[in-house]
Amino acid sequence: MLETLKAQPADKILALMQAYRDDPRDTKIDLGVGVYKNADGQTPVMRAVKEAERRLVAEQDTKAYVGLLGDPAYSDAMRQMILGDAVPADRVSAAATPGGTGAIRQALELIRMAAPEATVWLSAPTWPNHPSIIRYLGMKMSEYRYFDDATRGVDFDGMVADLDGIAEGDVVLLHGCCHNPTGANLTLEQWQKVSDLLNAKGAIPFIDIAYQGFGDGLDADAAGTRLMAKNAPQMLIAASCSKNFGIYRERTGLVMAIAPEAGMKPVTQGTLAFLNRQNYSFPPDHGARVVTTILNDPELKADWMAELEEIRNGMLALRRQLADELRQRSNSDRFDFIADHRGMFSRLGASPEQVERMREENGIYMIGDSRMNIAGLNARTIPILAQAIVDAGV
Repeated sequence: MLETLKAQPADKILALMQAYRDDPRDTKIDLGVGVYKNADGQTPVMRAVKEAERRLVAEQDTKAYVGLLGDPAYSDAMRQMILGDAVPADRVSAAATPGGTGAIRQALELIRMAAPEATVWLSAPTWPNHPSIIRYLGMKMSEYRYFDDATRGVDFDGMVADLDGIAEGDVVLLHGCCHNPTGANLTLEQWQKVSDLLNAKGAIPFIDIAYQGFGDGLDADAAGTRLMAKNAPQMLIAASCSKNFGIYRERTGLVMAIAPEAGMKPVTQGTLAFLNRQNYSFPPDHGARVVTTILNDPELKADWMAELEEIRNGMLALRRQLADELRQRSNSDRFDFIADHRGMFSRLGASPEQVERMREENGIYMIGDSRMNIAGLNARTIPILAQAIVDAGV
């Protein structure tokens, strides 16, 4: 059996991480891996997380299984954080998952079960795991234009033109905020136009929201998702706590399905439980308990929100500093888009050859499509990167 297996394509990000580790240069800069880092290059445990874990260790008296859907208190707290009062709770089914990736996988499994002929539409570009999972599941897939390589902003006219071709029952995957890999986001007015278009076409929105709080703030980052939820008869959401709570290794995610009416919730909820059972049975609980403890305690929540704001504002400051440095060194405003983008990532617009040149000559590691992790920078490395970008002729 095993002798029939074929080698799978190497993960580009993991390969880049290994190349960075093998590079002996002290001046090397890691802008590849999608993990938040502070100015010291560390991914710290947030204060509220430490306190919530301390309480759990002191108070938790069992490690028995939770239900197939996870702790209902976790789902309720996450639903409130993401959706607010956009839709009644009795229309929302939810299941805890192993991270945001697990939420995406379960949502796609739900689509395949409910509408096996539906085409899932993805932004061009998108997070590589989106098309990878869809292909593995054998589902139909198509793309809509999203990123304008010339302006480094959203190609909204192209996006609308492509989405005009979707069929009734198709699913359109949208990034809730902090688009990965480009950092270019829709405005609220554009969200409204996309919502109206999908409703007119009878298509289902599927929101991947993995960076809430990293862009313009917790509520602002959820505004597009909430707008869509208010207007759409039904919708899917995949959420991650890895970034905004800094609990990457705890694999804490949630999938939500919004039904047209409350009477559909029992079947939808039961289907999510069935899918969890087929995949991993009971979801991980530690990270979910930490998140629930924080969101349900006013003092812990306030401290978490304050630290999250520090992180968000720090990334915005790095963006402004890099844009200013590039303006000075290039005598051009062509890199001002970096300050306008949001979240951890921006797509620089460099060619693969230019990216390779920066790696070889300057020890700067970014993905071949020039997606760079802004959080991998600090005040010392920004001038180095800016000069390398200019020298490479970007």
